[in-house]
Amino acid sequence: MTDTTARVRELNLYRQYFDLVAAGTKTIEVRVKYPHLADLAAGDTIRFRIKGTDETCDVKVKRVTVYPDFEALLDGEGPANVNPTATRDQQLTNIRAIYPPEKESLGALAIEIQLSRL
Repeated sequence: MTDTTARVRELNLYRQYFDLVAAGTKTIEVRVKYPHLADLAAGDTIRFRIKGTDETCDVKVKRVTVYPDFEALLDGEGPANVNPTATRDQQLTNIRAIYPPEKESLGALAIEIQLSRL
């Protein structure tokens, strides 16, 4: 018997990305393939929180795809799905400012999300 109970994960998000998720225009969340995210799967819920605030936004995970690096992720998912307000090159610079090379070397996760309307 398998456990099919959907889980809720809490993840911090910067304001600029939180606003895009809350508006429903950001459909791909980018994360490093950290061990604590290894079992993230379709059907799970992510509760994004702006660090230091009570502001949250719940999304449903539709799909998780692993890429070797951020460039492959942006090419595979399309930059407009990750951040519709920035070019591919701007996004690559911004993502790498958050995650240094040693983190990127762990692999990149493209998490397809859908805003939960409660």
